[in-house]
Amino acid sequence: MPRRTKYIFVSGGVLSSLGKGITTASLGLLLQSKGYQVTIVKCENYLNIDSGLINPIEHGDAFLCEDGTETDMDLGNYERFLGKNLGAHNFITMGQIYKAVIDRERDNGYGGEDIEAIPHVTDEIIRRIKEAATQDQAEICLVELGGTAGEYQNVLYYEASRIMKLTGGDTVVHVHVSYLPTPSHIGEPKTKPTQLSVKQLNAMSIQPDFLVTRSETPLDKRRLDRLALFCNVRVNDIILNPDQKSIYQVPLSFHEQAFDTKILAKLGLPDPDSDLVAWTELVRKAVVKKSRSLTIAIVGKYFGTGDYNLKDSYHALFEALDHASITLGIELKIKGINSAVIEKNGLQELEGVGGIIVPIGWGARGTDGKIMAIQYAREHKIPYLGLCYGLQLAAVEFARHVVGLQDANSTEIDPKTKDPIIHDIPFDPKYQRIKGNGSSMRLGAYNCVLKPGTLAAKIYGTTKISERHRHRFEFNNDYRQTLIDKGFVISGTSPDDFFVEMIELPPSTHPFFLATQAHPEYKSRPLSPHPIFLAFLNAAIQTAIPKT
Repeated sequence: MPRRTKYIFVSGGVLSSLGKGITTASLGLLLQSKGYQVTIVKCENYLNIDSGLINPIEHGDAFLCEDGTETDMDLGNYERFLGKNLGAHNFITMGQIYKAVIDRERDNGYGGEDIEAIPHVTDEIIRRIKEAATQDQAEICLVELGGTAGEYQNVLYYEASRIMKLTGGDTVVHVHVSYLPTPSHIGEPKTKPTQLSVKQLNAMSIQPDFLVTRSETPLDKRRLDRLALFCNVRVNDIILNPDQKSIYQVPLSFHEQAFDTKILAKLGLPDPDSDLVAWTELVRKAVVKKSRSLTIAIVGKYFGTGDYNLKDSYHALFEALDHASITLGIELKIKGINSAVIEKNGLQELEGVGGIIVPIGWGARGTDGKIMAIQYAREHKIPYLGLCYGLQLAAVEFARHVVGLQDANSTEIDPKTKDPIIHDIPFDPKYQRIKGNGSSMRLGAYNCVLKPGTLAAKIYGTTKISERHRHRFEFNNDYRQTLIDKGFVISGTSPDDFFVEMIELPPSTHPFFLATQAHPEYKSRPLSPHPIFLAFLNAAIQTAIPKT
């Protein structure tokens, strides 16, 4: 192991949602494929302590780590590309930093000093980055800086990177990801926005070692020469990253340009051979023309943002379905349906779909549309997969329309319901943690015991599993037997049998009806798709209505 950990900072310019996370994850994968111990840290600008209380429409799907930390969805990209679990130490927010500095000052931890942004805030940022590298025993630590260059919110992260470069020399490399737009009325990529973005870095005394150029198409020599001249970066250190059919092509594109080799050279590290055999096969499967196609529906409440439909609100779910479809060789089409639209216009949007998923959700809004979709899936024998809220509302739907408890509901939706099929339970530190305004939640990995012979047990191939949880409300055990007597199958419970974790309908009444209180989407990875999504798509393709 090198005597000192090496650090790679990845910043972005021109616009957000540019692909810094994929760039960072791809670099991590390439360096890991050469045998290096790699970790990644994400630095977020917002003052929230974590991502758990942020509306997913505002900032995308919060990614849930094994330790229960609710993070930015880029942590999911890191886990999927690296194939390893990350946690709280890999996720920094400016809220965490300010809180730590202020708490230390209140405890007289600074010995009477006047506390300033530099060096005290930057010192805390640097401390946490190095602590993450130490905890993960990393030889190379990549650090993604949230936002774009020039924002006032992230300037102290940039200052921290500058200070680490000043004091660390060849232990620090800076990669700047920037966008080159091609205006339709001009028809050529424009370099000026990237030039100005690099100028913002230069104004902070930061000179990027590499430019990664995001664009619709690859850049020509003229554009590369202009970027080199005006951004003070050698042409060989400008890495092309045009749009790809699959995000999983990005690491191979970087490797073909020797990006990993060039990074190691600047860090003064040896350049071993890469092992990218499995990843190359994944990409081959991802881009090859598929012989089968399938349309499924995700009925959620976080799709709408103004006049647009946003898939980032369910990012991990879309990725998990992508992993499964690549493995199965299916061209998957996903209809994101806002449950409020079903409430207003009826169920015609669901006609012809091969499967229905109801994912995570919070609060009462849009729940009637979800319950309508679940009833449609159950009665029309369409493969159904419920995730978290999708389990709870499936239990409510069954209680109403099969058992006959017309007032059945969740106390999250109707606190005064006569039949609280789903309810909150008193806080118990053995099971939960306090979150927000005193609400108790289950967060992180929990064990589950599956009932032998059930669909769930067959899918997992074992009766003892662990999945990640992120929820407050639970199935009401007072109604277990009432629902079981009508054909409801409780196929998974906590080891002490206190929590209902998985439910299903028997194959005699439905070809595939399964729901879990957990979030398997957070554990799916491109090289190891989650078995639940493989089974769901398999069932959907087998029962789908033939297309003419």
